[in-house]
Amino acid sequence: MTDNELRELVAGLAVSQAKTDEEFRETKALVNETSVQMKRTDATLERLGIYLGGITDNIGITTEDYFYNSLYNKPVLGNIKFDSITKNIHIKTKRLEDEFDIVMYNGDCIALIECKYKAHENDVKKLIDKKVNSFRILHPDYMDYKIYLGIASFSFYPELETFAKENGVAILKQKGEVVEIEAENLKVY
Repeated sequence: MTDNELRELVAGLAVSQAKTDEEFRETKALVNETSVQMKRTDATLERLGIYLGGITDNIGITTEDYFYNSLYNKPVLGNIKFDSITKNIHIKTKRLEDEFDIVMYNGDCIALIECKYKAHENDVKKLIDKKVNSFRILHPDYMDYKIYLGIASFSFYPELETFAKENGVAILKQKGEVVEIEAENLKVY
């Protein structure tokens, strides 16, 4: 290889290196720009998650309130009358934590009512397979009580109702005129 060929090769490599360096700078700029966009997207998704979580919490609270208020003055499940009713029981121990939406009590029976805006078969399975045992462990004073179960929801599909009935789980759903209206102080505007 002659000196001229070697100079041309080195010059060509220098040009190629300069071109590669420029492409690298452009790629780095694109990566930085993408990183900034991703951070903005992440922040937006986080805000959206918080917002949707708030909506979900509100729907859950509304559902629990509706069914609690419906049972409050007449705490009956099937033909079993209960003496007291409470909602939103949350218990946590070192080895177990659980929450119970509505619990009704009498001298020897407990009713656990799981409230869902739109119930699914897994909700009933969880009630049967997990909630009963959790309640007995977290409330040892009621270990020998008979426990009855109910699923309360604004929306059921036929297979879910069949599944609940086959497993001895009461179905609580809205029906007809169950709105309480307080309008003693009504005035014209």
